[in-house]
Amino acid sequence: MIFLVAPVLAVCAQPPLPQDHFYRLSVGAPDTPLAEPRFKGTLEVGRFVADGLTAGRPIVYGMADRPYELHEYHYHFWTEPPPTMLRDQLVDYLRAAKVTTMVVTPEMRVEPDYVLAGRIKRLEKINGSPPRAVVELELALRRTANDELLFLGTYGVEAKAGADTVAAAVAAFNDALTEIYAKFTADISGL
Repeated sequence: MIFLVAPVLAVCAQPPLPQDHFYRLSVGAPDTPLAEPRFKGTLEVGRFVADGLTAGRPIVYGMADRPYELHEYHYHFWTEPPPTMLRDQLVDYLRAAKVTTMVVTPEMRVEPDYVLAGRIKRLEKINGSPPRAVVELELALRRTANDELLFLGTYGVEAKAGADTVAAAVAAFNDALTEIYAKFTADISGL
């Protein structure tokens, strides 16, 4: 009888499934906020646009030796979809930089004086030597009164990660986004 039960128990004993891990972004604060807002009025920052893998919650990665091939992790996720998370981080950054009188999202349902649109072109962890995070964003600023495009720019940054782990890549993503948001803020402040 014991000989019959032992194989059944061995079949039932499965290794535990890997645990899901969730990551959030936290962009650094501006070095020097503006003394006076560059733009008077309300700036609305819309949800960013992203294609394919980049729009989903699984973290996307590639291999340094295969630059045209992408994968997504099965147990490593963003806390929110990147189009929302990057938008929210930019809203916080622009508020802290004091670029305009007011920075809002479309959910506030106010008539904005300016609209900022963003597109995520790349948001990838790169495995290899050196491990790094790659972020590329297209950002556009429009005045709503006359639909004038005031600014359109593409920003790309590769930030080295301290190790070949997802947690180290997330820290590198934060560094890359802080750099991009600082460059963008400087560019529109000079208009």
